This record gives sequence, structure tokens and C-alpha cells, in this order.
Amino acid sequence: MSDVYKKRIEAVRQAFDKLEIDALLLTGIYNISYITGTRGDDLNILITKDRAFVITDFRYREMAQALTWLEYFETNAKKPFTELLKEVPFTTLGVEKDNITLGRFLAAKDALPDRKLVAVSGIVEALRTVKDEDEQRRIAAAERLGDEAFSHMLGFIKGGLTEAEVAAELEHYLRSHGASGLSFSTIAVSGPNSSYPHGVPGLRKLQNGDFLTLDFGCVLNGYCSDMTRTVAIGQPSDEMRKVYDTVLRAQLNACEKIRAGLTGIQCDAFARDVIEEAGYGPYFGHSLGHGLGLQVHEEPRFSTVWDKVIPEDSVVSIEPGVYLPGRFGVRIEDLAIIKADGIINLACSPKGLIML
Repeated sequence: MSDVYKKRIEAVRQAFDKLEIDALLLTGIYNISYITGTRGDDLNILITKDRAFVITDFRYREMAQALTWLEYFETNAKKPFTELLKEVPFTTLGVEKDNITLGRFLAAKDALPDRKLVAVSGIVEALRTVKDEDEQRRIAAAERLGDEAFSHMLGFIKGGLTEAEVAAELEHYLRSHGASGLSFSTIAVSGPNSSYPHGVPGLRKLQNGDFLTLDFGCVLNGYCSDMTRTVAIGQPSDEMRKVYDTVLRAQLNACEKIRAGLTGIQCDAFARDVIEEAGYGPYFGHSLGHGLGLQVHEEPRFSTVWDKVIPEDSVVSIEPGVYLPGRFGVRIEDLAIIKADGIINLACSPKGLIML
């Protein structure tokens, strides 16, 4: 695997000339994870044109020294990370403006009075947009666990349970079956609460005639999953069926037509046009989808403003929704690998209206 990370470091260096830098300090947790293959919470990475260092302290010595494609620099109270910056020759240091703390930036600036610091962004994030085969396998495995969790929940959900109880059971299943964490806070909202796209599970009890929206994901082998299903408790009304059918048709149309090489705007329209034609356009207020990988929200995007081309082998959610304020909402979400001739849908859970 070390060859993979060496190639990623070389890919980072390819951006140096364009940005007019000859060194880069990585402080973003997930960007560091991409370079090291391990959690980057307590690490920094310094990449120059011919060297690359992992920077940490005694607590993480063994873990860091196992990263044999990186030179090891150990900090302590008397030897801060700025000592390495002083020792290594470069003229212009790029720092991640979206990730570095003010204190760390000022420390680097004070330590390098004769050298230039440049704020940069998006270098590693751009590389992370396209997933290699190993990353795709990890994301697919995380999504399979989500499918298994949803199947389990279909046998658990019943009227009288609170939203919080539903969320707790779902999270327990994910964690007890191998997940190291959650991609994001679980959404389990019912009845009028389901009109909140990102509602928080509360003490409301599931009632006959409710929609229940479950939006959840887990972290497995470092990579995230994300899926949404909306189910009915008992018999839904005619309007609830109409809205559900609209969202489902929008989602299926997008799954059929999305492919690499289209813009995010074009992909978003495959679902949005269906919803607008049904008269629910004002109630679909978010974008159709977002990239996913080490983080649950990455580039690229399916949205009304993302005019960039969607690259092959990106992994993006497809999640249209309709939300009628104070009444109910419906969202259906799959996770897909984007290919030149279409998508590979990683979600296998049924999407037809399920009544429990």
C-alpha cells in the first residue's frame, strides 16, 4: 500500500509550480488521512519537492514510524513543529487556509521571517474527488452495512416507538456490526417532523399515518456511507402516496441518466425537472447530491450551481426530496459510483413505498 501513498504525495507536488510554492504543510485531518492511510487527528504532514515528513509527538511514535514512506519528526515541549520548518530548505510554504488554526499559522509565520507563507486550498481535496478501486471497495462495503441495517430496522420499527429509540437501534446495529463510527448524526424523523430535511430525532412517538424518514451512514475502514429511505407507518394518505411517487420517479430518472462528463447542473436537473413538473418544485430546496469518501460531504456536487464536469470514478449521493412544511416530507437516497456510461448503484435497499 505504501506505493499508493507515494503516488498521492507525487500528485500533490504536481500542484506546486502552479501555486508558486515549493513546500506544503497539511493540517486538515482528512487530507492527512489520505496521505497516511490512518486517522490524521494528531498528525501534520510537510511535503517539499524532494522530501515528505510526518510530524507528531511521542504518543503516536510507533504509529507514525510505521508510515515508512514518510520521514518522522517528533515534537515535544522544547521542540515544536516550527523547528522542522526551520531545518528544511524551501522558499515558499503553502498552508491550508481552510484547515490551519490561527495559532499554528502565526507560529509558522514567526518561525520563518525570511520565507514566504501562502494560503492555499483544494490541493488534496481535488485528488480525493476521484476514488481508486480500493476506496470504491471500502465505500461499497460501508453502504452494504447500511443496507443490512435498514433491513434490520424494517423488522424493528413499529408504532409507539419514539424517533430517538429508532435512531438508537439503528446506530447500535451499525456499531455492533463493524462500524467504527457514524458518517453524521442519524436522522430519524416522523410525521410533521419529516418535513425537516435535517431534523433531529426526538421523543415524538410513531403514529399510524406517519411517514418516517431515515437518513444514516457509517464509517467502515475509514470511509463513509450515506443512504435515506422513507417508510409509512400504517396507511398513507393519497397525497402522501403522490409525493412519494414523485420523489421516487425523480430519483429513478436521475439514476438512469447521470453519467461522468455531465455537469453537476445537468445531473441535478434530471430529478429537479420531474419534481417541478409535478408541482412540488418549491419544496425541493437542497441539491440533488454530494460527493462522499473519507468525509460524508466532499466534491463534486449535483446542484443548480455546480457547473463543473462530474469526473469518472467519483462517488456521489442521489437524493431528491419533497418537504411540505408542518405536514410531512419524503427523501430517497442512493450512493453511486459515477462511470462514463452511467452509474454503479451501491445501495440495494428497496425503494418502493413500504408500509409497516
